[in-house]
Amino acid sequence: MRSMELASRDLLYSVVIPVYNSEKTIENVCRRIIDLFEGVQKRFEIILVNDGSRDGSWQAMQKLVFNSRKIKIINLMRNFGEHNAVIAGLNYSRGEYVIVMDDDGQNPPEEIGRLINKMHEGYDVVFAYYETMRQSLLRNLGSAFNDKIATILLRKPKGLYLCSFKIISRALVNEVVKYAGPFPYIDGLIFRSTHNIGTVLVDHKERAYGHSNYTIGKLVALWLNMFTNFSILPLRIATLVGLLFSIIGFVSALYYAVEKIVHPDSSIGFATLIIAILMFSGIQLLTVGVIGEYIGRLFMSLNRTPQFIVREMKGFHDIPTSDFGG
Repeated sequence: MRSMELASRDLLYSVVIPVYNSEKTIENVCRRIIDLFEGVQKRFEIILVNDGSRDGSWQAMQKLVFNSRKIKIINLMRNFGEHNAVIAGLNYSRGEYVIVMDDDGQNPPEEIGRLINKMHEGYDVVFAYYETMRQSLLRNLGSAFNDKIATILLRKPKGLYLCSFKIISRALVNEVVKYAGPFPYIDGLIFRSTHNIGTVLVDHKERAYGHSNYTIGKLVALWLNMFTNFSILPLRIATLVGLLFSIIGFVSALYYAVEKIVHPDSSIGFATLIIAILMFSGIQLLTVGVIGEYIGRLFMSLNRTPQFIVREMKGFHDIPTSDFGG
């Protein structure tokens, strides 16, 4: 953990929100969180992590931290990705329970109470899930694919939906932030640490502004993090595919040899040769690519590629438990 490890843990709840191009929504989200806790639970903090936003998100965050001592803000030097921003926030959180949620208002802050109530049943982490996801078709397809792959690679329970809206115990947070690699995948870090996982049904709202920041490229990068950081299954699949096609090649060679002996005048088709070359070369390149991805990520980890870099932080001062926030 970073320097905040030495800070006194006098807070019960931390709310960590990665922020990217959300200048129009982040103020409303924070105000609703404060309204939710205010008068009910005084011991809380909101940690906003600006992940290289290209709009006025950082300026909006600075106004928020000026108006409320409950809000702390972190400005990263560039866009590192959602999971890197989340783990940055986790490193500087102090709460006994840490709530992670999005910055666009689709996770209603009013649903935090459901997560907290479920968490008090004794779980290490509680994931939210939705009856209806109000996202684009691309994002829904990506989420469904991510869910299937996580079930295979991470041995995720089939009935568990991986959601960015979750609450994590301090003990589990302390395990998650031990990961120092440049490609964190929060859910993978959770699953390798605990199986004591709960779920709770919450509402999911339409986006008030803009569109999802998840592009195809970001979804692919997320899947690669899952593939290469938490499982060697892709390497095993590549080995099995290579073995399968080697057997096919051997059987094919044996077949054509016998065919030539039985029918000396028969000719082996040019098209068959080209198809075989393309198939085998494609499999070889795929296998080399998978291996190269593992080696490249290992190299970047050994080269100490940063997980995140903090440009500046504001609001990280001692907060008396009697303070209600702005």
